[in-house]
Amino acid sequence: MAERFDVRKLDARSLRGLAHPLRLEMLNSLRRQGPATASMLAERLGESSGSTSYHLRQLAEHGFIEDAPEHGKGRERWWRAVDKGVAMDKELLQSPDPAVRGAADLLLHELVNQRNRELATWLSTRDQWSPSWTDDATDLSDWTLRLTPEQSRELIGRLHELVNSYRAAEPPEDTPEAEQVRLHTHVFPIKSDRKRP
Repeated sequence: MAERFDVRKLDARSLRGLAHPLRLEMLNSLRRQGPATASMLAERLGESSGSTSYHLRQLAEHGFIEDAPEHGKGRERWWRAVDKGVAMDKELLQSPDPAVRGAADLLLHELVNQRNRELATWLSTRDQWSPSWTDDATDLSDWTLRLTPEQSRELIGRLHELVNSYRAAEPPEDTPEAEQVRLHTHVFPIKSDRKRP
């Protein structure tokens, strides 16, 4: 498997701490938009600051975020993400504890929902981007391949390797027209009507 950059491996406890739609939204906001206060996150996400404060404390208790005191003025409490992503081992999906399996299922479904929202947001705002982004710098493709499980694992590994090679070559912050880019991949088997030998 390709090397992962700043990715935290979930265990049963941290999985349960993260498996909440608002916590995932808040963590993603801190990762992509940088440090923020509970009030800033409440405004960004259309929530109450009481709710964001509570869920920030939960994220901190499970080690996903930490204080960012260099941003604070007076009594403001700023938070920042500790890592850039999470990874979940199959053991959590197959845990004998139904609460762990339920948290894993909730997390996976919420990640899919977030990706759908991101794509819908892009589609509804694409006319706000320069032609250099909308002409041929984006992609909505899908493929159907016939692979063995081994080939599928190899494909995933090669995709991760390729993406990480671009991560290692990211342009400086002040590069004109450089933007954060979201890349979603999904590799999964589907049933077909073909008769098996």
